[in-house]
Amino acid sequence: MALKKLLNKGTVYKRSDSRWGGMVSYHDEQGVYRRKCFCAPTKKAVLKKIADYIEAFKKEVAEADEANKPLRKSMQKWLEVFQFGTVERATYDRKEDCAKRYIYPRIGDLLISDINSADLNGILTQMMNEGYAHSTVKHIYSLLNEYFRYLCYEEYISKNPMAYVRIIKKANFLAAQGKGNIAQSDAVTVLTNEEIQRLRETVFTRNRKGAMKHQQAAAYLLMLNTGLRTGEVLGLINSDIDLDNREMLVVRAVKEVSKRDSDGAVRGNELIVGGLKTAASKRTIPLNSTAIEMIRILRAERYFSADSPLIPNQAGDFTRPSTFRSRRYTLLDFSGIPHKGLHSLRHTFATRLINGIEDENGNLKTLTVKQVADLLGHTTSTVTEKYYVRRELKNLHGITDDFEI
Repeated sequence: MALKKLLNKGTVYKRSDSRWGGMVSYHDEQGVYRRKCFCAPTKKAVLKKIADYIEAFKKEVAEADEANKPLRKSMQKWLEVFQFGTVERATYDRKEDCAKRYIYPRIGDLLISDINSADLNGILTQMMNEGYAHSTVKHIYSLLNEYFRYLCYEEYISKNPMAYVRIIKKANFLAAQGKGNIAQSDAVTVLTNEEIQRLRETVFTRNRKGAMKHQQAAAYLLMLNTGLRTGEVLGLINSDIDLDNREMLVVRAVKEVSKRDSDGAVRGNELIVGGLKTAASKRTIPLNSTAIEMIRILRAERYFSADSPLIPNQAGDFTRPSTFRSRRYTLLDFSGIPHKGLHSLRHTFATRLINGIEDENGNLKTLTVKQVADLLGHTTSTVTEKYYVRRELKNLHGITDDFEI
């Protein structure tokens, strides 16, 4: 975007009616010639008007020149104007948090015009040396890339410094941190058979009065048998579930986002109930016997109505994801299982279905990657195979016996 530009310091002339006139010429933001005219009884008064106008003009140009603003101020405005409202609230919160936590403390006070490729590359290298995860550095790279592309598109800067910055390859990144490079599929966190058994025993633990010892613990076994995301399972209402036909409909998700007022984020979070991650996420999931049992346990523990959540809080409203997560860690501690995120239940579900589960006769039952992708609500099966399934090499034992070369 071009800036307004003064073409002279103003001219003064005597008018035919004995008054004094003045004029200042300039180009507007589109480069079109414009002029500003003044009139006053005296020459001194006209000169005063011209001087005041030129001062205000220069101030307006300076404020409009994005390249002369600190990155902190410019990027925050870009986030609030061009990102908020165009992406999901949770996604926006992650972007803003990334900027405030990692970018502003390092280069937030630098003027846009003074930032170069070395500054930006330095952030990525510094964070690698400080032991941050590759995914975190990748998020920072993506945010900076998107922001500086915007500056170039609006012609606030002539060259994009991010054009010369490359994301560090994961293998090199991990090598620099002294870590071994492992395949993505091998890094997928899943529960072992022993951990699943411990979790099941803990879920069914009862207190002296015969009630379930852990609040709504059956929800975690439900996730393990359906592959639901945290927001999806918390977004279920009782009428979404058809036990007679052994299926449930996934149509909404619960999310926690930062509270906001007219000035931006304020302390605390709020709950929103909205749409799903993608169009493919809206799906009907078949229920196995364990999932049906967990639903019945949850309803026996706390049921308000057909239109209330399956996993409600004490008031009958939707449960906060942070509360649900906290209960999960308490459950793991009680079971003696190392802390693993809620997504590990989803990973375990996908891994078991694709790698196979043996039946009573020792036969291996498996599903295709595409079938599991549909169950998980993935748009493509590539995501399922690459990020959700842990490789089970024991299934390959003896597979080449009949292929002698």
